[in-house]
Amino acid sequence: MKKLNKESSDKIPDEFVSVLIPFRNEEKNILRTLKSIELQDYPEEKFEVIFIDDSSTDNSIEILEKNISRSNIRVISVPQDYSAKAHKKRAIRYGIENAKGAIIVTTDADCLHPEKWLRKLLSYFDENTGFVSGPVEFINGKSFFNRLQSLEFAGLVITGAGLIGSNSPTICNAANIAYRRKAFEEVGGFSLQMNLSSGDDELLMQKIFQDTNYKIRFVPDKDAIVQTEPNKSLKQFYQQRKRWASKGLFYKNKSLVLKLILIYLFYLSLFVQPILGFVFDPKYFISFFISFLAKIFSEYLIIRKGTELLFPKSILENFFLAEIFHIPYIVLAGLSGALGNYKWKDRTISR
Repeated sequence: MKKLNKESSDKIPDEFVSVLIPFRNEEKNILRTLKSIELQDYPEEKFEVIFIDDSSTDNSIEILEKNISRSNIRVISVPQDYSAKAHKKRAIRYGIENAKGAIIVTTDADCLHPEKWLRKLLSYFDENTGFVSGPVEFINGKSFFNRLQSLEFAGLVITGAGLIGSNSPTICNAANIAYRRKAFEEVGGFSLQMNLSSGDDELLMQKIFQDTNYKIRFVPDKDAIVQTEPNKSLKQFYQQRKRWASKGLFYKNKSLVLKLILIYLFYLSLFVQPILGFVFDPKYFISFFISFLAKIFSEYLIIRKGTELLFPKSILENFFLAEIFHIPYIVLAGLSGALGNYKWKDRTISR
């Protein structure tokens, strides 16, 4: 994170920009997303916004069409037989095919965007940059479950930022990314991923990093933070994390896959060592406490650095409790995401 390039030109790109917002059954959220997009501090003639309907069965389309007040915003629908198994990626690809922009920005239909969001995100582009990742945060609710989610999600964003800073881009979030259409086309777009329902963000970022000469950048600026709602239930949280975990084994970089497996085994050991201590030898308790303290110490340093850059220090209030819940969640979600099916947007997604 110390290596992150915090300098931007504060100049908007010369290229025309297309903001793509795929949605499915977002009637409760889509109006506030529309309003936050309409309030962007960005020249209207320099960008377009395309809301892409992915087979919604509610009133999302009607709500949008009745409330759009800008001429550069439109709604399109993905044909039913268009890459049917690709889900969100099919919506984005269809949006790109119908977009005019040389730079593609994607976000989600349940997000809030600060007024300077688009300007700040795009200010990190230069002629050598092919992909820009922006920060995302959960709206920090009052419940204990919401606070835990906010902390855990911030940890993921901070980790993604640090990996980009160390020139090892690995994770990002599709709610706040931008990339050159030329870079997208150069790596074949989603052509090798259309059988996966997830991966429209980090798999693409990794391909651009590995297969082109473009740079990857992260935006360490609070004005570029996109906000989204935390999961309302433990079941919803579990399904979301299963979906995120499902793409890890499909990373093109096999050394990265090996690292993820080793990380998973470390978390599994934190679950197994106390059991071994009770059943076989109390010495396993010593190895457990050493491992657990190493996890706490390193993760605290990383998240504290992230609060200096992006997030309020209040997210650390439940840090130690979150460290405990983190272990069974990683063990369960990692395994079930790699092996099983999951639900997303009222769909059951098969492995």
